[in-house]
Amino acid sequence: MNHTDSYDRQAVGRVISERGHLDGPLMPVLHGVQDALGHVPEQAVAQIAQGLNLSRAEVHGVLTYYHHFRTQPARRPVLQVCRAEACRSVGGEQLLRHANAAGGCGVEAVYCLGLCAMAPAVMLEGQPYGRMTAQRLDDLLDDVGGAR
Repeated sequence: MNHTDSYDRQAVGRVISERGHLDGPLMPVLHGVQDALGHVPEQAVAQIAQGLNLSRAEVHGVLTYYHHFRTQPARRPVLQVCRAEACRSVGGEQLLRHANAAGGCGVEAVYCLGLCAMAPAVMLEGQPYGRMTAQRLDDLLDDVGGAR
């Protein structure tokens, strides 16, 4: 297997088949590939472009523009920390710095988890948590396997 085939071409093909007929299929396909593989491998850009009749530049541009998409596997566990205004106003930035300093997990800054009334908010491995503090975050990370 050469370097350009070091990703699951069949999984990418299935996602293209399932979602390629939608209006504006690129975003649904990118989400589907990331859901299936945990990231969108850079090698998949050409396959997605060909499958959707787009240029590689168009696919690459969307893939790199949106912070949600990863081109490399995320470090586990994945912790998303909200940086939207409601969370920032009650300590979200300090929480983000704490999470980065804690280490041991993949920290991603996101711009709204939809928990504004429970700010600051984080999402750990897809599970949302509100009214987060540094101590609660440390406890959560310890619970998921000593991520610190």
